[in-house]
Amino acid sequence: MKTTEITFRVTVDENHLPLKIEWDAPDSGEKSECKSVMVALWDAKENNTLRIDLWTKEMTVDEMKKFYHQNIMTLTDTYIRATNDNTTADAVKKYFTQIGKDIGVLK
Repeated sequence: MKTTEITFRVTVDENHLPLKIEWDAPDSGEKSECKSVMVALWDAKENNTLRIDLWTKEMTVDEMKKFYHQNIMTLTDTYIRATNDNTTADAVKKYFTQIGKDIGVLK
């Protein structure tokens, strides 16, 4: 058995707002800086999702719209792999394709 880590380092200002977000995953050789991170954890004891949503002051509204849209679409792919519920996934993708057009991230 092996243990691995993914690390996030967040530099904050005096009001605890993120100025810089860095991450690294040593096993994959990846290390970078990003403007936003969303982490969702399933708490089996509480039967609830725990979330950490952070973004830097430099992230624009347009970037956040794209980030949000892409997250929903990729979460739908994860949902399909986990449940094989293509009917619901197709409905979500159809709905969020329209949302993507409405918010200007898709043409």
